Amino acid sequence: MRSGVRGAVLRAIGWRVDTDDEDVRSIALAGDAIEYRVVRAARRSIAIRVGLGGVTVRVPYRASQRSIEAALREHGAWLQAKLALWHSRRRDIVPSRWRPGAPIAYRGETLALVLSSARRKSIAIGPGTFAIAHPTPAEEGAVATYATAWLRRDALRVLVPAAVDLARRIGAPDPAVKLSSARSRWGSCNAKGEIRLNARLIHLPPELARYVVAHEVAHLVHLDHSPRFWEMVATLHPRHRDARRELAEWAAALDV
Repeated sequence: MRSGVRGAVLRAIGWRVDTDDEDVRSIALAGDAIEYRVVRAARRSIAIRVGLGGVTVRVPYRASQRSIEAALREHGAWLQAKLALWHSRRRDIVPSRWRPGAPIAYRGETLALVLSSARRKSIAIGPGTFAIAHPTPAEEGAVATYATAWLRRDALRVLVPAAVDLARRIGAPDPAVKLSSARSRWGSCNAKGEIRLNARLIHLPPELARYVVAHEVAHLVHLDHSPRFWEMVATLHPRHRDARRELAEWAAALDV
């Protein structure tokens, strides 16, 4: 998966990002070129993980390239099966081409793009449609820019009240909420009580987006993933276990 492509979208289910030394390489397995990231860390063994960012190989600091490739070849069949599984879960959330009929995910539903010419820009959600009125509907770049900005505003409209409501339920101050375009997480919360939520949450079913908000709001009280943290998440979102599993399906879809 090319790094330029990866940067187009948020990626998400794990709440942590690798911050150790890393580099991107490629290996041929059964005739397929597979790109992988090497992350060097203080560890004794080689671990291979397949997820939203593709293939990640965590290795000891002094691991040789030969040993890394040997591990990948040893687990080649498993690796290719896992990659196939992730690819099968992908779905379009924004159009690859902003043309009439293109699919776009909005709040968990796949809608068809409708374009029309108008002097003033507007977007209307109808039964099965995402209708954009634009002065230049044939200019895909202009339409995409307008739609993306509209979706970000809509994300704030939906997510900020949800965060405030959930924070008040646990007696926390109203949090400062900002949107992010993070590549590897749906949300984050810092010690200052600031919450960042991925703008792409507007594409997800409302219940899953609310779970992400609940997860981050719980961090206003517990900046960890301790049992007390998960008890608070359960209070805010009783179906949090189901939501986490379902969110994984959407996380695989966010590689566009």
